[in-house]
Amino acid sequence: MCAEMQFKDKTHLEKPATFAPAPLIAAWRLLPTWLRGLIRTMRPTQWTKNLFVFIPILFDRQLGQFDSLLRVMAAFALYCLMSSAVYLLNDIVDVERDKLHPKKKHRAIPSGQLPMNLAIFAAVSLPILTVVSALLVNVPLALVLIAYYTKDLAYSFYLKNVVIIDVITVASGFIMRVVAGVVVINITNFSPWLYVVVGALALFLAVGKRRQELVLLAEAAQDVRATYKDYNLPLLDDMLRMVTNATIISYTFYTFESRTNLGGNLMLLSVPFAVYGLFRYLYLIHVKGEGSAPDELLFKDKPLLITAVLFVLVVGALIYLPSWIDRLR
Repeated sequence: MCAEMQFKDKTHLEKPATFAPAPLIAAWRLLPTWLRGLIRTMRPTQWTKNLFVFIPILFDRQLGQFDSLLRVMAAFALYCLMSSAVYLLNDIVDVERDKLHPKKKHRAIPSGQLPMNLAIFAAVSLPILTVVSALLVNVPLALVLIAYYTKDLAYSFYLKNVVIIDVITVASGFIMRVVAGVVVINITNFSPWLYVVVGALALFLAVGKRRQELVLLAEAAQDVRATYKDYNLPLLDDMLRMVTNATIISYTFYTFESRTNLGGNLMLLSVPFAVYGLFRYLYLIHVKGEGSAPDELLFKDKPLLITAVLFVLVVGALIYLPSWIDRLR
């Protein structure tokens, strides 16, 4: 009863996204308070990060192969479970600091919506369930998931407090997602340059998020995250410029090496969309003051979302269109 009263005036923090249909919102409100808190802590809105698992199958021209697609979809689902276990772990470890954060204090654990004992149970059981399920797909996927969780254990308890290493650790998680997509299919046309691209892009997003959090939290930043005593805006801006250049250059190099069904270096046609997407994100950071939650910003900013969709469509057309046309004949 007390928990329900505590969150009566904060339903906007619990309900699904505003674009969700009314029946879904009504069903959401019927769920027990602790279950709503558990789902919120699992962060379904951040599962978009796990779409990086699909990069290998997309660029390896296997998107139309049902068996490969099914295996990658299984890897995606398992990564969502494992990443949710990590979010649970992070919120358990950071509960006292999150209470000081202007936004994070409304999360389920620091606000009391999700009892600590239930959070701990879920944080322990989810990784076990995920690894056991991954073994049904293949052993390499299970090993990648174990490595990912181990990395995040180290991050939650130590590495997040080490300046520069913290953002590198975050970026490595995105590369691991790509590796997970590689190990579940037979790769024939996948360039190692994509690992570099993904790593640089992940650093771009991680550094951008650090910058905006530092601006948002101001003097309270060090109370929320220990590494903020070692970061400042000039350093983060320099790092952001470096990873922006690295992302553009590495992706351009990839387009020279990639093979498409249309032949030549036509993948270069996708570079303008990648460049605009990065520049749009920088605009949102420096001019609009956005960027503390990159995954949410993708759906919040229409030009950025449209650019991402167009990028995927252009890449898909260059890689798959001729073969799909041949099949229709």
